[in-house]
Amino acid sequence: MEEAAATVKSIFLYPIKSCRGISVSEAPVSSTGFIWDRQWVVVNSKGRACTQRVDPKLCLVEVELPEGAVSVGWIPNKTSYLVIRAPGMDDLKVPLCRPPQSQTCDGVSVWEWSGSGLDEGDEASKWFTNYLGKPSRLVRFNQELETRVVDPDYAPGFRVMFSDGYPYLVVSQGSLDSLNDVLKEPVPINRFRPNILVDGCEPFSEDFWKEIKIKYLTFHGVKLCSRCKIPTINQDNAVVGAEPTESLVKFRSGKVLCPDRKGQGKVYFGQNMVCANVHEEGNEKIIKVGDRVYIIKMLSSYDGTST
Repeated sequence: MEEAAATVKSIFLYPIKSCRGISVSEAPVSSTGFIWDRQWVVVNSKGRACTQRVDPKLCLVEVELPEGAVSVGWIPNKTSYLVIRAPGMDDLKVPLCRPPQSQTCDGVSVWEWSGSGLDEGDEASKWFTNYLGKPSRLVRFNQELETRVVDPDYAPGFRVMFSDGYPYLVVSQGSLDSLNDVLKEPVPINRFRPNILVDGCEPFSEDFWKEIKIKYLTFHGVKLCSRCKIPTINQDNAVVGAEPTESLVKFRSGKVLCPDRKGQGKVYFGQNMVCANVHEEGNEKIIKVGDRVYIIKMLSSYDGTST
């Protein structure tokens, strides 16, 4: 086999949308993302998703999964909990098994999607209401009844739970290092909330990865990730600043990368991806830190030409 283009350096899960992530050494892969990734979302009184864009304090909410929860074939039992912590708050325990009396919550909305979710109850609601200072509820994605598809213009047939748009986000350490070279104060990778951080490749080479292979798994690059306000939020103290977006505009905007295409006012960092063969039989569906990344097909330019 040809030489690897990069190596998986870190793997991150974000069980509750817009809350702090978990770094793991391995994670099972599914069509909607890594196991547990964005299975929960906090919603306001109208059922709309709460994110750091409006509630930066969410970045201080930590989550903990039981030991073994990211192992292949692990099944939760009655004593399995998602433990949620935040400054000034008592620990909140949310059962990973759906309680028989759990209620369906209608009118849950994340961007363009609206559907039902599984309400995690009054205790969780009170916890997030007290923390955010406004009526809030914690809702789990209703996998039995709901399907949330990604943009069919980019990846027809693929699904997510409460992710913004796509199942996987890949960023390289080289890209982060290149950005930090122009910043007065370097930023950590948690500003960009990737699922997979790779190392050993040139800065921003992930922009051109049309198709890659990690072990037996094939990933398709579908769209550069346009960044919102969240990278400007310090994930350690919830303070909002101007960087790194102010610097990224100078060399990572659509105007610079793709002057002849739409989205010139957006800033791009990282590559959105889908796993194309996750349903194939016979191969292990798990990614581990240290796995090698092989390029199968790549673009030669930002205009979409393949090589």
